[in-house]
Order: sequence, then C-alpha cells, then structure tokens
Amino acid sequence: YIDVTELFEAGGLPVAEIYFVDEARGVIIQEDLGDVILRDFLTRLTPPDREKYIDDAIGLIAKIQAATPLAFETGSVAGKLRFDKEKLLWELEFFLEHYFTTYRKTPLPDDQANVIRGEFVVLAAALEERARVLCHRDFHAANLMVASDGSLHIIDHQDARIGSVAYDLVSLLLDRVTDPPETAWVSAKQLELLQERQNLGLETVDPVEFAEEFRLQAIQRCLKAVGTFSYQSSVRGKSYFIPYIKPMLRISLAAVRDAGRFPTLETLLAHELMD
Repeated sequence: YIDVTELFEAGGLPVAEIYFVDEARGVIIQEDLGDVILRDFLTRLTPPDREKYIDDAIGLIAKIQAATPLAFETGSVAGKLRFDKEKLLWELEFFLEHYFTTYRKTPLPDDQANVIRGEFVVLAAALEERARVLCHRDFHAANLMVASDGSLHIIDHQDARIGSVAYDLVSLLLDRVTDPPETAWVSAKQLELLQERQNLGLETVDPVEFAEEFRLQAIQRCLKAVGTFSYQSSVRGKSYFIPYIKPMLRISLAAVRDAGRFPTLETLLAHELMD
C-alpha cells in the first residue's frame, strides 16, 4: 500500500497522504478523505453532472496509465506484477469453481469444463499480449472518494499492476451494475479514454482495436467478478453481492457474442441466463 501510494503521488494522482507509519505495529496514519464515495454520490446528481464525474474518473484512468514509466523506473511493486496468462487464468478458474460449484452447487462436467478452459487459454493469451500499462485493478465508483470541493480521490489502490489499456475502464463502466449500460454509451466512454490519453501525450490506440480489447477484457473481468460475488455471498455471507451476478453474466455473454471466438462459453452463458 505504501509503495503504490508513493508511486501514485509521484505521478500526480490524488490519493490520501500518509502521515505516519509504524510497520512493526501495522499502523498507518493517513489523510481523512471523508465518507462520500462516488457510487453513492452519482445517485444524487442530474444526468449531466453524473456524466461529468464519470468523465473525470476516466481522466484519472489516463493519468494512472501515464504513470507507467514511473512504475518501472522506481522499482515499484506495481511494475513487477502483471496480468499475465497465469494470473488471468487463475481468476477465470476461480469463476468456474465458485460460481458453478460453490454458488450454483452444480459443478460443470469435466469434458465441458475442459473445453471452456481451452477457450480461457485463448482469451488469457490475447489479454496477456495487451498488458502494457499501469492499472489500479479495482477502479470502480466505490473506490473513488468525493472530497468537499468535489474533486475525486483514489482509494484501495494497493493491488495496482500492469494490464491492458481497457482494464480500469471495464471496471469503472461495468463492475457492480444491475442494468447493463447501452452499447452506444460504452463506446462513447471508450473514445473518451482514448482522447484523455492523447491529451497526455500517450501512445495512440486505434479505436477499433481498442473496442476489441475492451470486449476481451470485459469477458475476463466480468467473469472474475461473478466468481468473487459468488464466493462472497456463499462463503462469507455477503448476500448483497447476489444482485450483481446475473448482470455480470449478461455483460459477459454480450461481449462473448461480439467477439465471436468462444462458442462453448457462449452456449454455457446463454444456458445460465435462461434460468
């Protein structure tokens, strides 16, 4: 946490200032950012103001990505961790185990599960190739605080690592929603991120290629979320995660259909959403 906080501060990112650390006692004293999280704040806003704050959050994603060279130059732990194939597949396996076995209590037959795993290998390999920028890793509206002056501050950033340009945007737009957003709106926000990157002088990303990257990342990130929500609700008793499970599956299915590369996964998700 301290390492990534220092990295984000060096990159000009708004995080809580650390005042004191006692490592032996496990104590950190840091700036109080208040108790207003963006997720709740958005519900009180008019549509134009809501869009402004979402765009401000997208601007922070671009600034996180702009700190990628710093992550490497400073030797930050965030620059040493990566969404490689092994990590991505671990998260997808977590989905298979905890959605079907733990939550649904209907484990997949071995032959079907093995075919799905083969498609997951293709998905993970494609995303590993695209892992090239610093990511927060859990960049959603519950991990952004709204200060008294209306500015946004980033929290829960200790798991930052190198991933795809699309990773944090997928998390911001699609994580923990009950109604999947309109495709046109998502496309507009993709272009917003690419424009913010351009404003910061970052590498140009082709919009068509980025849309494909976003689809692939949406499949992996949303299935990972389903696994987490299934585990949290079934094992840890946090039932408030349950309403997010089917919307995440719907988003995953739509992305799988658009990708047109994972027929067995498509059939499986479509079957789950028939129940």
